[in-house]
Formats: sequence, structure tokens, C-alpha cells
Amino acid sequence: MIFKQIYEEGLAQGSYFIGCQAAGTAVVVDPRRDVQVYLDEAQKNGMKIVAVAETHIHADYLSGARELARATGARLYLSDEGDEGWKYRGLEGFDHQLVRDGDQIRLGNVTLTVAHTPGHTPEHISFLVQDGAAASEPGFFLTGDFVFVGDIGRPDLLEEAAGIKGTAEPSARRMFQSLKEKFLTLPDYVQVWPGHGAGSACGKGLGAVASTTVGYERRFAWWADYLRTGDEEGFVKALLSGQPEAPYYFAQMKRLNRDGMPLLGSLPEPPQLTPQAFQQKLAEGALLVDTRDKLAFAGGHLKGAINIPAGKSFSTWAGWLLPYERDLVLLASPEGVGELVKQLIRIGLDRVVGYIPGLDGYAQGELEAVPQITAAQAKALWERGEAAILDVRGADEYGAGHIPGAQNLHAGRVMHNLNRIPKDKPVVVHCLGGDRSSTAISALMSAGLTNLINLTGGIRAWQQEGFPLEKGPARELTKA
Repeated sequence: MIFKQIYEEGLAQGSYFIGCQAAGTAVVVDPRRDVQVYLDEAQKNGMKIVAVAETHIHADYLSGARELARATGARLYLSDEGDEGWKYRGLEGFDHQLVRDGDQIRLGNVTLTVAHTPGHTPEHISFLVQDGAAASEPGFFLTGDFVFVGDIGRPDLLEEAAGIKGTAEPSARRMFQSLKEKFLTLPDYVQVWPGHGAGSACGKGLGAVASTTVGYERRFAWWADYLRTGDEEGFVKALLSGQPEAPYYFAQMKRLNRDGMPLLGSLPEPPQLTPQAFQQKLAEGALLVDTRDKLAFAGGHLKGAINIPAGKSFSTWAGWLLPYERDLVLLASPEGVGELVKQLIRIGLDRVVGYIPGLDGYAQGELEAVPQITAAQAKALWERGEAAILDVRGADEYGAGHIPGAQNLHAGRVMHNLNRIPKDKPVVVHCLGGDRSSTAISALMSAGLTNLINLTGGIRAWQQEGFPLEKGPARELTKA
């Protein structure tokens, strides 16, 4: 058997290529949208991809299941569990099989057995993998967003991202039962290979290592004692507390992955725009995404641009802040454009119409800068009541220690709360060290706000000066 995890760092997402050498066939589980990596893997191993499977309807990225099935002729294996509101649609023209608990996918000596594991979502399934050439029982468990290394999938996304109220607590109770009936009944030696790692918003404390075992999680996971003692109420309370803010784009991903999205065929290759073509795109409503680092952006940028620095978090912040209904132009190095486009199409931002390599020759008029302020200067304004403080970290970070009187609004949510940001005085914006605040300020400036100042060095600089902090939950934003 060939077993390979294919990991995408930007989304902290793991997909799986599993093949039987004897039969020369393979299955891919939870593929991402740019599918060439799986085609290359099949070619390298002399195998044909005959099956494509999914653990659930994903919220954090666009699935490549339909894309890969169309490219290879493989059969789709998709969950038929869960309620009617979250059944797969748009499968016409695809060879597909809807599967339920206990169903099997056979590839020569390799067998994948379906286990219905609701909790993260109602339709969620996992796959027990048996290498029949080496063992008489399954040795691998592909858990999707059911069990992670050191954590489990959050049960609140249908409520937080899809807006289906009243689903979080029942889903948490289903997660308790899934752990009890489908996970802890397995032998300790079974290897656990999850769909996400550290950095994913699909849980609150995912581990950074690639895999774990049933025995290790049974012994050391934070939830293990609750299951050991049968404390369902304590489990539900612990699971629902402290979950990270769910990006707005998750709702879009859930819908597209359920209903089907346009097939790419090949990756788009946006052209380098001439200065004239660039100005025309802006005039037509395109948004400039400046992918330089925060210092370069702060020093001078084109008015209206949003700063999302290239790097492993690019796709996440793009999903938070970029509009799906507008054309996008990238400011990026020519050699980096291709990777950035891949990161954008993975979350359905397909409307990249071109790029510019820099500002030289493209800027018309004076560049815009981001005003900066030191911790000492910010404290002086704060003490005199001459500035509002906007903390754009997560709610848990804010609660653990913040500038007294600071308002809290996650950086990814600023564009949906413009009417709640003070406009009658300067607003000092900060995060931990300055990355998130730079991105948040750029988004707010692109929307026309002019009273924003970045706290250089973030709250770290404030702390290093020994200035006061307080603890407690986030304050309600004052209406502007």
C-alpha cells in the first residue's frame, strides 16, 4: 500500500493519496481544488486514480473532489448521512456513490470502511483504512475534521458560519457520542490522520505534528477525561468555549462545496498589466491587493489598496477581507503570482484579472502612508482621552490582557463593522506585534476611513514599557 499525506500549509489542510501497488489503482481523500499534485503523484507511482472521497462538506476551502473526478474519470464517494439540508447536490454528470456507515471502497488489497462520525457536521464520515496485504484489520483512520492531533473538530460552524441557529450544542453532544462509539472503541495502535493541523480555524488547539494514534489521544487529549468519566455536560461546555472566530468566507465555502462550483480545468494565469490597463481595471472597480510586507505598505501604497502580505496566512486573510463580487489585481513579484493565485482559488476567489510587479510606473499622484505611533505616544493620547483604542486580536487574546478601555474587533471582521468604528477622534489600532493591525488598517483605509493610526510593535511594545493592562471579556463596539 502507498499512503501519503499531501499537506497545504496556508490552509493547514491535509489530503491523502492511498494506492494499491498490486492493482495499480488509487483513491484520493479530501483533495484541494488545484489537483495537479494528485495527478503527479499517480503518474510517479504508475497508478490510476479511480476513486475520490470526502469526509464532509468543507467550510474552510473549496474541495477539489469534482475537479479531480472530472480530470480522471474517477468515481466520487460522498456522504449520504446527515439531514436533508446538507446533502450533496450538483452531481449530475459525475460517476458517484453516496455512502453511509459501514459501506466500503475497495482498491485491490486496500479497503476503506466508512464510519459515520457526526459532531463537526451532521454528514461527517471518517475512513478506516486496511492494507489487506499486510494486516487483517484496519491500521489507519482518516478522521477529516472529527479528531485532530490533540483536539477535535469544532461543532459550532453551522451556527457561526452558516447561520443555522441552535445547532452548536446538539452537535457537541453528537461529537461526544461519536468519540465514545466510533473512536474509543478502536485499538490503541490505529494511526490517526486528520484533515487539518496547527493554524486551522476548524478547531481551537490543533497539534503541529502530522498524525497521532487512538491510544495517544485516549491518554492525553484534553477531552479524554470527560469521556472516561462520562461527563457529557462538562465536555459540551469545554468544547464550545474558546473556539476561534469563524471567517465569514466559511459560509460561502459550505454552500459551494455542497452545491458544486465552476470547474477550473487548468489554473488561471493572470497577465502583467500595463500602466494603462491597470488604471482601466481600477476604473472598472477592481481592487488592488498589495502583497508586500507591512513596512513597505505603511511607507507608501496606492490609495484604496488592501495589504495582505504574501505568506502562509495569505489565503486565510484573503477569505476574511476580500470581496467575492469584485475583480482583483495583485501587486506581487512575477515569480510569486502563480502561488498566490493558487491560494486564492482554493477559497473560491477566482476573479484575479492581472498583476503589477511594483509601484514604479503604476502610481499616479502621491502615495498614501499608514500613520504610526509609539507605545508612549499612544499612552499619552489614551490618558488624555484624545484617541480610541481598537484591539484587532481574537476575543480570547483580548480577554487575557488588553489596554484598559480598548474596544475589541477581530481584524477579519472590520469590513463588516464599519459603522461601529469611531470616526470622531483618532483610532489607535493594534494587535500582538503589528501584522494583523496593518492588514485591518489597510482594509479600513480602502473603505475611506482616515483617522487610523497603527501602534508600532503592537501590544508587545505596550507591555515592554510596563504600561497597564486589564483582563476581561470584549467590550461592545461604540456606534459611530
